Amino acid sequence: MRRAPLAIVLLLFSSSISGCIFWDEGPAEPIEEVVDSEFGAFSVVAPIDTGINVYHNHFIMNKSYPQWLLDGLNVTMICDISTNGTWQERYESDKEDCWDQITSTDIVWFRGTKIIGTSPDDDTEIPILDDPQDGHGTAVTGAVLNANPDAVIFFVEGFSDAAVLAAANQPLVDVITTSFGPIGSIPVPGIEDATKVAVVENRKIHAGAADNTPSPAVQDSTAGPPWSIGVSGYAEEGDDQKETMSGSYPDIAADWTQVLPNHDDVDGYHETSGTSFATPRTAGLLSMVIQTLRAEFGDSSSGADPATRSGFMIQGVNITSDTIRDALNLSAWYPSYSTWDPTSGTMPISPVAPCTQVGWGVVNESNVVPMIEHLNGTSDIPNRPSDVVMCMEANQAIREAYWD
Repeated sequence: MRRAPLAIVLLLFSSSISGCIFWDEGPAEPIEEVVDSEFGAFSVVAPIDTGINVYHNHFIMNKSYPQWLLDGLNVTMICDISTNGTWQERYESDKEDCWDQITSTDIVWFRGTKIIGTSPDDDTEIPILDDPQDGHGTAVTGAVLNANPDAVIFFVEGFSDAAVLAAANQPLVDVITTSFGPIGSIPVPGIEDATKVAVVENRKIHAGAADNTPSPAVQDSTAGPPWSIGVSGYAEEGDDQKETMSGSYPDIAADWTQVLPNHDDVDGYHETSGTSFATPRTAGLLSMVIQTLRAEFGDSSSGADPATRSGFMIQGVNITSDTIRDALNLSAWYPSYSTWDPTSGTMPISPVAPCTQVGWGVVNESNVVPMIEHLNGTSDIPNRPSDVVMCMEANQAIREAYWD
């Protein structure tokens, strides 16, 4: 099950074109505009969720993805989506040439957007596009791009092992983010086998949402496995304390309430809350760290494919997904109890064993520069206090015993 609620509004802009190009047997014609030798360092994030509103201005970009990137992500089809009219008018204009043509084996770039998407489960009415009655995946992806506007999005529609494996087996994907799982974190099997392939075998990073209840995250199949980064919520725009309805004893806590794009228009936004959005925001921040380091060290590809990149997230230096996760843990911090507002509905951060509430602590934009400087050797982040380390080592031991 998904993890979230929704409601509010803002504005942006729009422009025109439609149709699609397949190349299962080679491109129908040359696609000159896709070539861009100045693309630069990048990072690929894979949100896995309900679908994505590719028509929203939040996902538009002015440059094109280079052909080698499309080839590297195994793109089989390009849709030139409409950029004039309402959401419904654009969908209707593209239905015959784009949406009705997509199959479960296709990987589609929506030209003019940051979205490359696929629907491997083949049990959806409209592949890749967010359901008009839903919107969860659009908001999740919006949270990724709020944290790293330059992230390349490899979007997967679905809630299954197959959906996770579609991202896990893409060599160029760096970070996978999932915001669904059993309600109440009941101890039942979920996507843990697939996320283990992604992290343990393919050296990616997986951020998984803890439940929207105070249940411990340890036994949660999305946030609990030791190879995953379990994300809880805290009130960043409020009193900087733990959100009461948010999983306990995770790896970290991130921003619970955000303003994110709508799924059924082209320029509207709403305020929404949940670990569903704290998690992709964390994925976006990690992507920003990776991308910045790649730019610094001249690494022009992505992923950590053991076959081609020896498991290194950043080529030229020994930075792996484990190294990045360690830096994340070191950079996390505990808000002061003194900011707690008893009328806010949050839970005060306890001065005693706060790790049982928010794990290693809070992560937001303030963590990015310290992580980068720690990883490039400019300025080491100090070690965490011994009681925090002992608490989180116990957390990891419990998870390893439970999931392995």
